[in-house]
Amino acid sequence: MAGPVWIDGRRGGSVSVCDRGFQYGDGLFETFLIRDQRPCLWEGHLARLRLGCERLGIPLPAPATLWREALAACRGVAAGVLKLQLTRGCGGRGYAPPADPRPTRVFSLHPLPTGLEERRRLGVAVRLCRTPLGINPALAGLKHCNRLEQVLARREWSDPDIYEGLMCDTEGRLVEGVMTNLFWREGERVLTPRLDRCGVAGVVRRWVMDRLRDWGVQVLEVRAHPQALLQAQEAFLTNSVIGIVPVIRWQDARDWPVGETTRRLQMAWSS
Repeated sequence: MAGPVWIDGRRGGSVSVCDRGFQYGDGLFETFLIRDQRPCLWEGHLARLRLGCERLGIPLPAPATLWREALAACRGVAAGVLKLQLTRGCGGRGYAPPADPRPTRVFSLHPLPTGLEERRRLGVAVRLCRTPLGINPALAGLKHCNRLEQVLARREWSDPDIYEGLMCDTEGRLVEGVMTNLFWREGERVLTPRLDRCGVAGVVRRWVMDRLRDWGVQVLEVRAHPQALLQAQEAFLTNSVIGIVPVIRWQDARDWPVGETTRRLQMAWSS
């Protein structure tokens, strides 16, 4: 870990090898941007965590407890990253979950990624990944702890000039980036992949969609193949740490300028 860790409210320590998060990826996580000693978009992250707990049958810790522990972890941090991992807790061997689970919660602090301001200003290049995302509506939208598909996708490239990989489902339709959500503009409309069958419903993705609609921009969630990006006038990526980053190149396929919609969103995000 890059910084301090708190487990069930206590500084330091370790998680048991019988924890189902370690054994099966049986849990959820949220990643917060820290600004001025506070985790950003707290309510959005908490709503997604609550939905995940309901779907997986993991008891949600008291929100007041999570907020208190998050603030304590962020104390003295002007800018950084806070990660919350919530697992079902310990259980015996086998897939059957315990009847009365006692969740494990872990907060950890991390530095901001390097070069982030430059990427926001100049934009980044992306590639298309071969690794598909399996279609499973039961897990769609959730930020669960099993990220093996993303791990395999991220192994596909080592070129430092490629910032992100775009992932499709098993039917070849765009879903998201390995670590981001994807948007593109066609004329007056902004499009983003539907996430009802797989993918992570990002908190900043929701913020962007709400903000654009407040501005009167038509936002559509679509099922589209990668070739749809060839018709785009601009494209950008989002997540809770990077905020909004322009895409300026799809490797060997298309270049884009940094668009006005992207810049307007960046200004709103920074304010």
